[in-house]
Amino acid sequence: MTWYSVMPLDPTGLLQVEQAEVMSREIRVDGILMEVKPVTEDQAKIVRLLDCGLHDYLNPRYAPGTMIRYIPTVENEAKG
Repeated sequence: MTWYSVMPLDPTGLLQVEQAEVMSREIRVDGILMEVKPVTEDQAKIVRLLDCGLHDYLNPRYAPGTMIRYIPTVENEAKG
């Protein structure tokens, strides 16, 4: 039986399991802007390439899912 309805199957939302979504970040590595998801304190997984040359898409070092070393830093905006 098929049941079509605009109401969700679980209107209270109690059955849905919320997952803690890790925020992705945009970083530049070797001149390539990429979106990464931090995995551990010093590693991140490449999600996608945002700004690069066409030949960089064929480089296995930058393939989506590849783990890279990533250590976040805070840049001082008031340089001087």
